[in-house]
Amino acid sequence: MRPENRGGVLRKLTISFAAAALALAVSACSSSEPLPRLPAVPPLESNQVAFQGIPFARFLPNDTAAMRALGRRLSEREESYYASLGRPLPPDINLLAISGGGDDGAFGAGLLVGWDETGTRPDFKLITGVSTGALIAPFVFVGDDRALTDLMTTVDQDDIYLKRPLVQGLTSDALSDSAPLATLIARYVDARMVTRIAQESQRGRALFVITTDLDAGVPVIWDIGAIAESGGPRAIDLIRKVLLASASIPGQFPPVMFDVSLDGTHYQEMHVDGGASVQTFLYPPGIRAISKERPITAYVIRNDRLSPEWHDVQRTTLSIANRAVSTLTTDSGLGDLYRVYALAERDGVRFQLAYIGDDFDEAHPAADFNHGFMVKLFDYGRAKARAGYSWLAGPPGF
Repeated sequence: MRPENRGGVLRKLTISFAAAALALAVSACSSSEPLPRLPAVPPLESNQVAFQGIPFARFLPNDTAAMRALGRRLSEREESYYASLGRPLPPDINLLAISGGGDDGAFGAGLLVGWDETGTRPDFKLITGVSTGALIAPFVFVGDDRALTDLMTTVDQDDIYLKRPLVQGLTSDALSDSAPLATLIARYVDARMVTRIAQESQRGRALFVITTDLDAGVPVIWDIGAIAESGGPRAIDLIRKVLLASASIPGQFPPVMFDVSLDGTHYQEMHVDGGASVQTFLYPPGIRAISKERPITAYVIRNDRLSPEWHDVQRTTLSIANRAVSTLTTDSGLGDLYRVYALAERDGVRFQLAYIGDDFDEAHPAADFNHGFMVKLFDYGRAKARAGYSWLAGPPGF
């Protein structure tokens, strides 16, 4: 199966690249103005903006002081929760990182559902999600496998996005309209789910979703539990926006704009797919995951394969450029695995990796988010978990 026939961010980025190349030609004869927006946050001040009055709503990876404070708060809450039950802390600590991957996310969803059906899926202290992984993570966090199964096995392309006319797409902010995805997120992320997220957060568990601040060019870590605890309709709306932003492939889907303020001045941040900056995220290198009494295991799900497939590249500009972008994207994703593995090795954390194996040979349809393809990939991951998945103890080459 050739790379351009596979689902996920990789193919969408190559499509966006082709569109961008065409846009350069169109721009020469177009007088359209950029869509209006408030000024971007000044450089080096992203850590200082106030965000809807919600404490700890989000962090930048270099804000180690805030992340360490969060770690202490989670530990205190966990100890208080189990003490209130008159029970000791769990004997181990489990972390879960779910990567991006577009419709290949059906694999990770199936794997997690099948794993739970065996009765051996742990209660994760920390769950992180990027792009399609961000859409999966909340369901795993609250233990709603039925809704996760429904989400991943009933949708089709029209439930995710609508293609815009080419000229409109090239002269606006994206080739497609992601309103269907926003509607889909709103259907599942309701008041009940947000309440359950808040309850789990109060137990000392954490749910992080990653977006990319395109102005600053950096990943942003959103603490979904802290947002949920703030309560009210604003919390629900904000969580929906963060999930949409994390899955908004630049060029393919419109960016999500966040209004922020600094010293009384109003700005706007432009956020896109978390995979534009990091495809898999566990925790920042500035903090250490160390427990003297309890062993820690990090489970990493890569919603893709582990290596690019060979392809006979045509000698044309777009073919060469698209292949280069796809190779860069694949290697960047593998680089994320090496970084997570290096952190795990440094901190004495057991590393476990799952991915789409070569034994899944279903050809990807021409259209993204094809219902039949996603069902087969979901069933593949589910069957692998039910049979006892053989997790890798390191990324390729280790």
